[in-house]
Amino acid sequence: MKRVKTSTEEFEKTAAMRDRKKYVLRLYVTGMTPKSTRAIANVRKICEKYLQGCYELEVIDIYQQPKLAQGEQIIAAPTLIKKLPLPLRKLIGDMSDTEKFLVGIDLKPKSI
Repeated sequence: MKRVKTSTEEFEKTAAMRDRKKYVLRLYVTGMTPKSTRAIANVRKICEKYLQGCYELEVIDIYQQPKLAQGEQIIAAPTLIKKLPLPLRKLIGDMSDTEKFLVGIDLKPKSI
């Protein structure tokens, strides 16, 4: 039997979403290589699951916009930069490890 949400539950969910921080992410890739396409798919999937409605993702191809990569001091690709909320964080790789991704963008505390 499917449970129907009450208006109070709906309000609380909406309020919680409104109070969440907005994540601004930039993913630097090198063309449409397998590693780049995997990184794009992984970041989108994780963001939709854990940050739905609370993130902005910009994908930047460093072959097409090398000056942007130079300005951010990108030394490897794919590289994800979390611009907001502060502090700034950089993650390198195809973002296939969800746990590492969530810890890296400060969405989940590092387990000891």
